[in-house]
Amino acid sequence: MLYVRDSLDVINGKWKMMILISLMNGNRRFTEIERSIPKITSKVLAKELKDLEENQLITRTVHDSYPVLVEYSTTAYVKTLDKVLRELHNWGINHRKKIFGK
Repeated sequence: MLYVRDSLDVINGKWKMMILISLMNGNRRFTEIERSIPKITSKVLAKELKDLEENQLITRTVHDSYPVLVEYSTTAYVKTLDKVLRELHNWGINHRKKIFGK
């Protein structure tokens, strides 16, 4: 049970997995990520990005340009979540069918 708690501490909440999926779909800049996730606020996105970076799932790169360009990307470590994401996706499909009959 302790290890499940550790896992959930890293990916919990309604936004972290959505942010990772956004990054995996090619969104790199803060505004791109924000636009790809309906209803997320800038403040929440900034906090969640920081948490994901602290847990080594993403990197933040500041480019020396004017204006300053900041990009986010997933790390190789995020690949360890592939199976979890696939299973959550499949479970979501089956759950929707069970609840809504579709």
